[in-house]
Amino acid sequence: MKVVAGVDIGGTSTQVALCTEDLTVVDRLEVPTPATAGGGAMVGAALDAVRLLLDRADARLLGVGVGAAGVVDTRDGRILVASDSFRDWAGFAVTAAFQEALGVPAFLDNDVNAFLRGEATAGAVAGEPDVLGMTLGTGVGGALWLDGALYGGPHGAAGEIGHIPGFGDLPCTCGGRGHLETLASGRSIAARYGERTGRELSAREVAEASDPDALAVYEDAGAAVARALLVTVGLLDVTTVVIGGGVSRAWTLLEPSILRALATEPPVSGHPVRVVPSLLGGDAVAVGAAARVRAELGV
Repeated sequence: MKVVAGVDIGGTSTQVALCTEDLTVVDRLEVPTPATAGGGAMVGAALDAVRLLLDRADARLLGVGVGAAGVVDTRDGRILVASDSFRDWAGFAVTAAFQEALGVPAFLDNDVNAFLRGEATAGAVAGEPDVLGMTLGTGVGGALWLDGALYGGPHGAAGEIGHIPGFGDLPCTCGGRGHLETLASGRSIAARYGERTGRELSAREVAEASDPDALAVYEDAGAAVARALLVTVGLLDVTTVVIGGGVSRAWTLLEPSILRALATEPPVSGHPVRVVPSLLGGDAVAVGAAARVRAELGV
């Protein structure tokens, strides 16, 4: 069996999926990311997982795609900028390490771009020509799919919706203030709930609490997401949106406030905004990374 591998290197865990040429996931594995041990250890953990899956599937590997957090150079296959959660990751030559170890072509994408590629190729918005992708996790990420392809922009930062200002005056992790991330990320949802109640809960625990304070925090998060979507729709006329990430698992709390805010200020085009949750879930980044391999190799 011929397969392509998709790798999602996150700050806590690394997801690896083996996919057939039509992007069906035949096997997957999740391992801890040794983020504090450096780039070599992180890639080593991913390589061990790929080899284990290949042995289990008795498959021939055609190529590897990697989705990684941070700013990446997709052509050179290097991490350009990484958060302080990762040691010796900025500057690391990711694709060269995979190619040398496995003897197959390797390709690197930002994780949110890979997420959107996965959903636009084999997920919730498959076949849609123009899509905004958003991930609500520890932070808030965004990506654009225009005319059936990822659009990175002249500086590789197109779609970075999490750092649009105009959402109050709270400090953001990037050093700015009032960015969307200060209301809609998992970290911010937990912080806003803590300010209201004095309780230290994760965003998922806040969702499970479903008390009035939890509902208010998720209401604010959903309304903020909707305002950011309306800015994007107004600028680009992109009216299809897919949302993933850990916070999106509380979709029953987020969706009503998003839809209410969108109904209050519909796009000037009059075309309704369609907002859908991720279909691929935890596989989205890995499947998107595998899809990049398929596209590059023409398989």
